[in-house]
Amino acid sequence: GGRHMRKKMLFIFNPRSGKGSIKTRLLDILDIFVKGGYEVTVHPTQAYMDGFKTAKKKAGDYDIVVASGGDGTLDEIVSGILRLGSNTPIGYIPAGSTNDFANSLHISKNMLQAATDIVEGVPHAFDVGKFNQDFFVYIAAFGLFTDVSYETNQDLKNILGHAAYILEGTQRIFNIKSYKLKVISEEAELEGEFIFGMVSNSTSVGGFKKLTGPDVMLDDGVFEVMFIRMPKTLLELNEIISSLVSGNDTKMIEAFKTSALTVIAEEEIPWTLDGEYGGEHTRVEIRNMKHAVEIMLPVNDKAPLINNVNEIPEAAGGAEVLRESDPSGISEDIQKQDTSLKQETSEETELSEK
Repeated sequence: GGRHMRKKMLFIFNPRSGKGSIKTRLLDILDIFVKGGYEVTVHPTQAYMDGFKTAKKKAGDYDIVVASGGDGTLDEIVSGILRLGSNTPIGYIPAGSTNDFANSLHISKNMLQAATDIVEGVPHAFDVGKFNQDFFVYIAAFGLFTDVSYETNQDLKNILGHAAYILEGTQRIFNIKSYKLKVISEEAELEGEFIFGMVSNSTSVGGFKKLTGPDVMLDDGVFEVMFIRMPKTLLELNEIISSLVSGNDTKMIEAFKTSALTVIAEEEIPWTLDGEYGGEHTRVEIRNMKHAVEIMLPVNDKAPLINNVNEIPEAAGGAEVLRESDPSGISEDIQKQDTSLKQETSEETELSEK
């Protein structure tokens, strides 16, 4: 690197993540970091929340904190840094069974590539959710099927398919647990009985055509919110199922975007934050902490960020590195695809015209 001082890195990893997938790669990862100019302090997590405590205690003394593990590990490190009030950037090497956040930021699943991208990358700010006194990186949810472990569903999309499946298997509608509550935000006020609620910051949530359009960004300061009302009849139940599967509109599903909301319930509701238990609450204040954390990402335009850095500053690289910005990444994808796809699409349009 160009600096005289070696940069200091705190590397926190969960040795148990992804069946211990880091064990065979740890030396190579450390070598990449050291060759990249970092002096590395390594901390294998010892127990649940150890990553949080370590980050909270030490993040301020380092130039970067790198997490390796699943979404849970990342969550602990982000929460620790925020609780400390530090602005130390993070890096993430996904190693767990669930990596929704990594998927949505297009972080490489190859651990050595992810390590290289941290060393060569540039910091990008992303939003974090504040949930009362806690934090979440991509989703806070309650109700139906939130107790289904997220780890079995690589993508939260599966959860909604799973929801439709559970609902279809529900012989008696009134078996579903519902919660009487009020939702208050500038964009919408809801009241009634709900079987599910979710506040999400991620592009990987949903499989909802109407929710996760191409305009879902991880740094726009806005959440996607969805609440499903309690179905009173089979007809309403089927409406919910078909909406979950195909994105049809229904009065039974309330969806909107907001940067802050309050949920007030008559009884305590158990929530999950990023797939981990988030406690039982009658009142929840959720707000979007815009650009709260910076994460090192490669210089490309894959990540769903408004402020994406897809050009290396001239000081760092030559002018030849500069690329036309293509925020959607569409032209890049088109180039990659085979021309045979074009024929398919023309056939499809013929079909739709018929």
